[in-house]
Amino acid sequence: MIRSATVADTPTIARLIRALAEYERLAHEVVLDEGQLREHLFGARPFAEVLLAEEAEAVVGFALFFHNYSTFLGKPGLYLEDLFVLPEKRGKGHGKALLIALARLAIERRCGRLEWSVLNWNEQALRFYRALGAVPMNEWTVYRLTGDALRVVATQAERESS
Repeated sequence: MIRSATVADTPTIARLIRALAEYERLAHEVVLDEGQLREHLFGARPFAEVLLAEEAEAVVGFALFFHNYSTFLGKPGLYLEDLFVLPEKRGKGHGKALLIALARLAIERRCGRLEWSVLNWNEQALRFYRALGAVPMNEWTVYRLTGDALRVVATQAERESS
C-alpha cells in the first residue's frame, strides 16, 4: 500500500532517510534535525512531500519529492529527491509502486515530467529505472553549492561593493 505521509510519520521518515544515507555510504553527511524535517514537510509552507510504502501496516520505503518548473515545457514538474526501500524488503514491488504513485500524481497535477538523480555506482537502481523506461540525462552535470561555498556566493555582492 502507498499512502501520503502525515506529521505522525516524521520519526519514521527520519529513520528511513538515515537508512538511505547508510546505503549510499553517506551517513557521515546526515545532519538532519527531526523538528526541522517536521516543519519543512508539514509546516505552514511545506517544501516537500512524502509517499510511504507499507507492508503489513509497517513502513518499508519512502519517496520524498517536490515541485520544480520546466521553462522549456512551460509546466511544473516533480523532482524525486529520495526513493528508498529497506534492503530486506526489496524485490517485492514497493519501489515500483512508489514510482507509479508518483507518476500518477505528476499526471494529476499536470506536470510535464518526473526527474531524479542516481548515484553512478548504484547499478541496481540504474537497471530498475531503465526497466521502467526512464532515460539518463548524460549531457547534464549536477552542480551544488552548500555550506561555506553557499555562504560565500550569497555574500558576494556585499564583498564586491566593499
